[in-house]
Amino acid sequence: MDESRMFARKSRRELLKQMGSAVVCLPLAGADWIPAAFAQKSPFAPPQAVQGKGPFSPEDDKLLDDLERATLQFFREQAGAETGLVKDRNNARDPGSDKRVVGSIAATGFGLTALCIGVERGFLPAAEAQARVVTTLRFLWNKLPNHRGFFYHFADINTGERIWDSEVSSVDTAILLCGILTCREYFPNAEITRLSNLIFGRADWTWLAEDTSLLSHGWSPEEGFLPFRWDYYSELMMMYLLGLGSTTHPLPDGAWNAWKRTKFDYEGMRYIGSFAPLFVHQYSQAWFDFRNKSDGFADYFQNSVVATKVHVRFCVEMGKQFPSYSEDLWGITASDSEKGYVIWGGPPALGPIDGTVVPSASGGSLPFLPAESMRVLRTMRTKYPQAWSTYGFVNAFNPLKNWYDSDVVGIDTGITMLMTENARSGFVWKTFMKCAEAKRGMARAGFHAY
Repeated sequence: MDESRMFARKSRRELLKQMGSAVVCLPLAGADWIPAAFAQKSPFAPPQAVQGKGPFSPEDDKLLDDLERATLQFFREQAGAETGLVKDRNNARDPGSDKRVVGSIAATGFGLTALCIGVERGFLPAAEAQARVVTTLRFLWNKLPNHRGFFYHFADINTGERIWDSEVSSVDTAILLCGILTCREYFPNAEITRLSNLIFGRADWTWLAEDTSLLSHGWSPEEGFLPFRWDYYSELMMMYLLGLGSTTHPLPDGAWNAWKRTKFDYEGMRYIGSFAPLFVHQYSQAWFDFRNKSDGFADYFQNSVVATKVHVRFCVEMGKQFPSYSEDLWGITASDSEKGYVIWGGPPALGPIDGTVVPSASGGSLPFLPAESMRVLRTMRTKYPQAWSTYGFVNAFNPLKNWYDSDVVGIDTGITMLMTENARSGFVWKTFMKCAEAKRGMARAGFHAY
């Protein structure tokens, strides 16, 4: 069994649970620190890109155009023609040679959103994109196996058959639903609207949290519910907000306040976080717009800004051990490595960090730290040409070992594309936040503008 298959048999969160239990060295902020203090300060000024005045130079815009075009090609080419399901990963140097058929429902959610971006940018004909969306939604509604409206994590892109005895995944279904709702709001197509409503309405959030306010990571027909709950800050926000926004099977009022918001302090920088890779600060914010809003606990956009600054400083300090890391080249999040897929990041150091750089770490951080993230993307593009491929940046590379991945991974390529567009125009936020479900979920969670 190869390492990607071994990883696939466990959810990302299950691996994080196992690894996080051994991490004890990060100091916590004092009990008197209240994250809602963000909301009592002057409102955080979002990056100029989302205010309509891009912070990027013409040269930077050209690089970002190239990145989005290349990334779109992955989602355009690596999907089942009859199903619309997007591959979990694919060889990015010789795409046609890759005969793998493992699809990811999360990658499909990113891919649906990528189609909207492609049309908006003029990279993709609207008719082609709409046809692909209709094909995907028809398959999801009529044929793809599901349980209570939630889908198996991995499926064959040609048949939809469950692969690797994977779990019915709550978080990956949530990512898929975000992509579906984005398409519903963007395309003026009656069938897309009808199928999107049916698919979203089928998701039984009350079943997923039937005995507790905390959502389960998933379920399998062999074992029932997985033994872990979404109980602390992570990419979970999208799930709880979608569940709160449902009208068919809504979560109870207390669900949003049920999960833990652990307080971290790193060299005086305070934020809500987890013992987890950087992607936990990115995924929900690819769709939900948390800027200048608070739920009484925090401004989560500003929180991710702080957490990303902490990660940059952590990487720069690790440059003493791994000279590849600097302000020009940082970013460690769950990714491929020379030895297989690895859950790594920090602070504190999580996993066997060895100098590997993960492009989606900086790409997914563009809205939070546009200048710092753009600096890394420029460095990778100009100084490490082997890190570039048919589908944009490869999943990971290690300059110290002269190792360059041959693959791209759908979810990492996806977060890079969505956050790149959000940093440039706010397009995904503007489109997704038109959803009544998103508005209702945030209102029920207690969010208010300030």
